[in-house]
This record gives sequence, structure tokens and C-alpha cells, in this order.
Amino acid sequence: MSHIILAIIFLLVALLAVISVIRQLKIKNYFALIFSVLTAVAFGFFSIATIISELSSL
Repeated sequence: MSHIILAIIFLLVALLAVISVIRQLKIKNYFALIFSVLTAVAFGFFSIATIISELSSL
């Protein structure tokens, strides 16, 4: 059960990073854009992997 909570927190961070990607594209801040994309990909991957792992173990 605690892994699902962790996955939800990771998913929220990934969603915030996607919002940041959109904002950085609007203001053309490419350095922050790179970090936002990397954060969205990393946290998105780990959240989806954790959810799949928890659902497959049920």
C-alpha cells in the first residue's frame, strides 16, 4: 500500500514538471526546459513502473 502512495507522489511531481515544461517553452528558458523535461521523464517513468509493479503483484 505504501508503494502506491509513493507512486502517486511521483505522478504529481511528474505532472508539475509537465506544467513547468509548458511554462518554460512560453518564456523560452531552454536551460530550465531541459531540467523540466528530464524531471518529467524520470518521475513519470518511476511512477508508472511502480504502479504497474504494484498492480501486477495483486
